[in-house]
Amino acid sequence: MEFDRFTHERERLAKGCERIAGVDEAGRGPLAGPVVAAAAVFSPEHIRAGLPKPLDEVNDSKKLSAKKRESLFELLRSLDGFEFGIALVEPAEIDRINILQATHRAMNGALAALGQVPGHVLVDGRPVASLGQAQTAFVKGDSLSYSIAAASIMAKVTRDRMMMELDREFPGYGFAAHKGYGTREHLDALTRLGPCREHRHSFAPIKPGPQLGLFPGEAIDEPVAHS
Repeated sequence: MEFDRFTHERERLAKGCERIAGVDEAGRGPLAGPVVAAAAVFSPEHIRAGLPKPLDEVNDSKKLSAKKRESLFELLRSLDGFEFGIALVEPAEIDRINILQATHRAMNGALAALGQVPGHVLVDGRPVASLGQAQTAFVKGDSLSYSIAAASIMAKVTRDRMMMELDREFPGYGFAAHKGYGTREHLDALTRLGPCREHRHSFAPIKPGPQLGLFPGEAIDEPVAHS
C-alpha cells in the first residue's frame, strides 16, 4: 500500500483547519548563494482527493532528478488550488546573523508571501519558534508530507535557477554545476580566484574555524543531485 503523504494535512482538516502550509528551505549548506525558503498550500479539495498523476510524484526534492524537479515545479505553479510563497536571505545577511537565523528568516518571509496566513504550518526538520504560528515539525518531513515536499521543490528549483544566473555573472566558480556547494571543483576555484560577493565569508573554509548556526553534528556540504 502506497504511503499517504496527505496524512498530516487530513488530520488538520478533520480538526477544522482548512489552510495548512508546508515550509522547507534549500541552500543552508552551500558556500555561496542565498538560502531560499518556500511555503506551499494545497486546497482542502486536493488534500481530500489526493494529487493526480504525475503530481503524485511530488517528494523530497533531493530524491528527484533536476529534470523531474523542473517538471513538477511547472506543474505545481499552474495547478488550480495550489499557492506558494518564496523568500530568500542573501549571503551578506547570512554572514551577519548566521545561517540558522537566516533560514528561519527566509521561512517567515515565505509564509508572509502567501496571500493569507495559514492556520497551521508543517515544518521540515525542527520546530521554528520565530514563526509565531501553530506548527508541527517532522524530521524528513519532505518525505512525509506533500505540502512540505512541494515547498522543497519550489525552494530548490528557485535557488538552482538563481545559481545558474550567478554562474553567468561570476564565471569560473562553476555555480551552475555545483550550485554553491563545497565540491572539489568549487574549492579549487576558490583557491585560484578567491571568494566573490556571492560567497558566505563566515563559512569554512573561506573563514577557518567552526561554522556558527548549524545544528550539532550537521555538515555544511551535501550531495549534489544530478539529472
